[in-house]
Amino acid sequence: MAIWLTEQSKVIVQGMTGSEGTKHTRRMLAAGTKIVGGVNARKAGTVHEGLPVFGTVAEAIAETGADVSVVFVPPAHTKSAVVEAIDAEIPLCVVITEGVPIHDTAEFWARAVAGGGKTRIIGPNCPGIASPGRSNAGIIPADITSPGRIGLVSKSGTLTYQLMYELRDVGFSTAVGIGGDPVIGTTHIDCLAAFQEDPETEAIVMIGEIGGDAEERAAAYIERHVTKPVVAYVAGFTAPEGKTMGHAGAIVSGSSGTAQAKKEALEKVGVRVGKTPSETALLMREVMRGR
Repeated sequence: MAIWLTEQSKVIVQGMTGSEGTKHTRRMLAAGTKIVGGVNARKAGTVHEGLPVFGTVAEAIAETGADVSVVFVPPAHTKSAVVEAIDAEIPLCVVITEGVPIHDTAEFWARAVAGGGKTRIIGPNCPGIASPGRSNAGIIPADITSPGRIGLVSKSGTLTYQLMYELRDVGFSTAVGIGGDPVIGTTHIDCLAAFQEDPETEAIVMIGEIGGDAEERAAAYIERHVTKPVVAYVAGFTAPEGKTMGHAGAIVSGSSGTAQAKKEALEKVGVRVGKTPSETALLMREVMRGR
């Protein structure tokens, strides 16, 4: 099985007619993703990449039965695009866009919650979600891994790709890049809970980074609710205090949010933490050999 994205998922692309939307629509189609259309109010009624373009998300859902939207919309317009998806009650909205203002993300996340959580948001500033061999919604390369029994949740796009590649012979049920902004729609805990419930996910790789307390909260959740083995990596051991490292949320202030503190919290609850991404992959191999 897979979490949230399967071969049955019907995907629309908001911003499909733009340069990034076009490029990644082609890549998603090549990966076998069932893309059923795009959304662009100014080009409604046209055809792009052989797919119909709709004026609104609601129209696309009514015509195609779409249940996933991937958002390739510039930062200034991302909030309105996501709000449109939420109001149309699409079950999954994957927001790839980088540079979305934090207050915009907070606003559309709050709108989703107020609407009863009918729309799950992944991102923004994320690589998306991929269920290898089944479907790919976002920018994760489709040819770097294979279907398998590992679930992956990561703040980092590039580390997502590295772990997927290094464990390509073992394979993944689903890989979720949740993004590294201070406010995101789906958390480590959301993914841990879903992987725990997925009968075909046997072990979980969790990638975190400096800043905030998401990894510490994930550790507490693992202790109480996760029975499957978890292996982790925390990026940023050498990051200087007070300097943003890559992601807007990856900043250490004083002793809060350090990689060492996160490592200790995870190890305390039985999670094996690698010193490097490659060591993390080796730890997961050991886990899978024993299953």
